Amino acid sequence: MAASFDKPTLLQRIAPIFQGFDGPLALAVLLMAAAGLVTMYSVGFDHGTRFASHGRNMLLAAGVLFLVAQVPPQRLMALAVPLYTVGVLLLLAVFLFGIEKKGAQRWLNVGVVIQPSELMKIAMPLMLAWWFQRREGLLKPLDFVVAVVLLAVPAALILKQPDLGTTLLVLASGIFVIFFAGLSWKLIVPPVVIGVIGIVTLIAMEPQWCAPGVDWQVLHEYQRQRVCTLLDPSKDPLGKGFHIIQGMIAIGSGGVWGKGFMQGTQTHLEFIPERTTDFIYAAFSEEFGLMGTLALMAGFIFLVVRGLLIAVEAPTLFARLLAGAVTLNIFVYAFVNMGMVSGILPVVGVPLPFVSYGGTAMVTLGVGLGILMSIAKSKRLMQS
Repeated sequence: MAASFDKPTLLQRIAPIFQGFDGPLALAVLLMAAAGLVTMYSVGFDHGTRFASHGRNMLLAAGVLFLVAQVPPQRLMALAVPLYTVGVLLLLAVFLFGIEKKGAQRWLNVGVVIQPSELMKIAMPLMLAWWFQRREGLLKPLDFVVAVVLLAVPAALILKQPDLGTTLLVLASGIFVIFFAGLSWKLIVPPVVIGVIGIVTLIAMEPQWCAPGVDWQVLHEYQRQRVCTLLDPSKDPLGKGFHIIQGMIAIGSGGVWGKGFMQGTQTHLEFIPERTTDFIYAAFSEEFGLMGTLALMAGFIFLVVRGLLIAVEAPTLFARLLAGAVTLNIFVYAFVNMGMVSGILPVVGVPLPFVSYGGTAMVTLGVGLGILMSIAKSKRLMQS
């Protein structure tokens, strides 16, 4: 008599796909996404379509996260060189044939309009992690020089567009990999000290540096104006200082507990510019106050800590470097956005992860979180 076998249920068939997923990381992502949707519903209510579009962007990012999580780290490593090469070629194409909008040449028409610099946010840490994996056990000072060159080429092309915000993010993603690979503190401390001295000098000499007609040479005029506006936004309260002043007013007016969901006067009376994108943190702080802000920060801290734990437990040097860089890049996004809205950093157009509206940034975030999930998954499957 032939043996009979029970037909597996749908749940049993799809269960292996989710095997090894990192539960705490998935929970953190879901909670942060929920916070983003709630905030967008309130601040985007007067716009009509922002909430639905934000939700679609999140679903797209979730799909990307799920797909990338299925790719093992070994496959990701094989994609490093092709992605980096394509990214640099596209940046060169932008320099030669790019579309110019509002004085910046950042986009390329390849049937659809794309922004190649976004690709480098993922391709850069992939490439440098691949490089240091290849040199594992054989690292010499020259290897770090090669890594700096690999980082400097796309960063210079992006800065030329000009796009200071994306340049800083690409530089950060690469510097994190180089740091985790074992860069000596002797090489890290001097630039940091020089930078601190430069900032203190700039603040002390603000009237001279920011006087009309002064040319900083290394920065474009709009970048110089952003730095000078940060130092003293009251010089042009209805012009270039308007964003920072209104953002600080909204944050301060929220108090400890906030004005309440959909009750933000600065937000809904349209005093906050770009309230669904770069300055959404000001609207969030106004409605949910200090306690809401602390909860949001706690969410980002948990996400970063979990990502760093995944990096520590990763099975290969490539996976450790990549997970560490991706995790700290999320921290940089959040820190820079909150800092610029609060008036402690220049306005550079960096979105707040999960909360700010934007399809490209959301998909890039989904890729980064998918990489983290893939690395966590590979570790769990190796242990099982």
